[in-house]
Amino acid sequence: MCHNTTSPSGGGCQSSGTMHCHGKSFPKYRCSPPVTSSTRATLTNNDFSEGGDGGGPSECDDSYHKNSELIVALSTGWYASGSRCGDTIRITSTKTGRTVMAKVVDECDSLNGCDDEHDNQPPCRNDIVDASNAVWQALGLDIEVGEEDVTCSTA
Repeated sequence: MCHNTTSPSGGGCQSSGTMHCHGKSFPKYRCSPPVTSSTRATLTNNDFSEGGDGGGPSECDDSYHKNSELIVALSTGWYASGSRCGDTIRITSTKTGRTVMAKVVDECDSLNGCDDEHDNQPPCRNDIVDASNAVWQALGLDIEVGEEDVTCSTA
């Protein structure tokens, strides 16, 4: 799942600049952390429905999705220019130990943000798995928390 398309020397993922919005600075990333059999990631919540906080339709199929679907958007580096579209990934909560399989349908843009297309949200960090309500529920997590530590891998 989580795939690093541009691996800088040393295997790390360095910021490719900053974006200023809402009076704060946010790093921008073209890459994501290297993949292992259980890559650490941050789970966030996304509303993939029309009018939801996901902004426009999903990048993979130019469609909106129900939040009852087991679906995710990946940070730019892991999304890999759409090469992960339709892939199933395994997500495991470090809090509950539960695992769920979810389909990649969108990008969580790590280079752009703070505009109408991105619902005025800043760029995603480079380790984000932005998941539907159904993923959160399957993992037994409280959506209101906002962020949870997970591990992920290809199915």
